[in-house]
Amino acid sequence: MSNWTDVAAEADLFEGAGIPVAPGGRDIALFAVDGEVFATDNLCTHGHARLCDGFVEGHEIECPHHQGRFDLRTGDATLAPCTEAIKVWPVKVEGGRVWLDLG
Repeated sequence: MSNWTDVAAEADLFEGAGIPVAPGGRDIALFAVDGEVFATDNLCTHGHARLCDGFVEGHEIECPHHQGRFDLRTGDATLAPCTEAIKVWPVKVEGGRVWLDLG
């Protein structure tokens, strides 16, 4: 079941950077890469670090604490010390707004 929730203005996003959002109390990061928007859990699965503060390289986010990486498209861990995937959320952009499916 879909539960689309308006979480941000598309204009709030900047290429290659993350922003935090907290719909329904969830800690989620939004990233803009090559004209697409991606949403992941905001906490690294390796250490308690906020991924919105990390470095975006292509379609990967690098954890700001231990430099492990995750694929923004799948959530898969791509570089040690990260080994456990992060959750990714379905995203759509309509009318200049970013919507997440939290269902």
